[in-house]
Amino acid sequence: MQVKKNHIDQVRNPIHIIGTDAAGPENLPLFLQELILSTTQLAAPKRILDVIPKWWLESSKKNPLPELFATERPSELIIWLKKQHNQTIVLASGDPLWYGIGRYLIEALSNDRLVFHPSISSLQIAFARLGRPWQDTSWISLHGRDSSHLAKLLQERPKSLAILTDPSRGGVEEVRQYLHASGLEETYALWVFEQLGHPEERIQRLKPKDSLVLDLHPLHLVVLIAEKPSADTCKNLPLFGLEDGIFLQHDDRPGLMTKREIRIQLLADLELPEEGVIWDIGAGVGSIGLEALRLRPNLQLMAIEKRIGARELIQANAKRLFVNPSAIIESEALQCLNNLGHPKTLSRPDRVILGGGGLNRNPLLKLIIKKLSHRGIVVIPLVTLESVSELIAILRSSGCKLNISQHQPWRGVDLSSGTRLAPLNPVFILKGQVFK
Repeated sequence: MQVKKNHIDQVRNPIHIIGTDAAGPENLPLFLQELILSTTQLAAPKRILDVIPKWWLESSKKNPLPELFATERPSELIIWLKKQHNQTIVLASGDPLWYGIGRYLIEALSNDRLVFHPSISSLQIAFARLGRPWQDTSWISLHGRDSSHLAKLLQERPKSLAILTDPSRGGVEEVRQYLHASGLEETYALWVFEQLGHPEERIQRLKPKDSLVLDLHPLHLVVLIAEKPSADTCKNLPLFGLEDGIFLQHDDRPGLMTKREIRIQLLADLELPEEGVIWDIGAGVGSIGLEALRLRPNLQLMAIEKRIGARELIQANAKRLFVNPSAIIESEALQCLNNLGHPKTLSRPDRVILGGGGLNRNPLLKLIIKKLSHRGIVVIPLVTLESVSELIAILRSSGCKLNISQHQPWRGVDLSSGTRLAPLNPVFILKGQVFK
């Protein structure tokens, strides 16, 4: 076992990486201020370097101003640091090891010289200002990173999300574009935090139609807090193709629903009749079956979902969309259909969405084919190749008319230089029609 004691005292010619807030060194503990004032070499972002001379003059009456170096060009910073043979200070934002310069320094320099003094991160300060716990918060940095990861993260519908923005790509405006493209503008409260810890700190909540302030600080943090869409959001909805954010979600599995583009295709493949019975198996939040009822109000919908709390959630979504399912069953689908515990009027479907089933999906499909009415249709969205081949074999051996398609939506996101496309996961759709 390797044990380090009094690590700072053992380091020769240390490079101290000290985290600060937007105010720079003046808010640091006294011992760290004294450490900075004792150095002859100091590197920091230019915005912090600009305040160093005044702070130094006010804080130190005897020590001369150190050699100053800007950290905006990391490769040049490394060359400069390698030339230093005495104690050196590097100032950084927040926690240098949380999306900061710390990792870069570790990779480029001898770890034996590096001593880290983290400040609280901008994420911690932001949630302190909101008065909210942050242990369940997701976070992402867009600095020099592929922003399509933000689109994927939004599809998981985190309860709260902190985003370190990249001012060169639009900052908060880039985040707003991704929210809009994902149909989640009404699902999240969007907070912008500027210069946290600085006397000119500013916090604002932006609603979807609010304009950005003209003097927005380029370095800002965005925090998204999930909110239940208001009842007003559900008024004057389009007839077809509802945004994902309209639907309430399971708290333990946010984002576990069929996305808008795939939902549109499934509803088209169902060829919904004016009347009849439709089963939504593995209904999730109820999005496909409930939207089918908006298109064909005279259909009888039976939604089956095994997740605890599914009945209450699907009923809440039905109320929001002003539709009335005939039955919502919280149970394993195969057990439910074998026991015929539902009303007999729903026992022979005309249309079926098979979105769940898990390990029982194969026997479920065989049972569905037996129960489907003449010319009845089953549609099956799938994400794995293995399940595609298995279910195709069942449909073909049962004499079904088979259609196979693959879909991968790409959602456009406006950027300062134009528009980029962010991909969603590809989905296979099997469509089987029964002739008896």
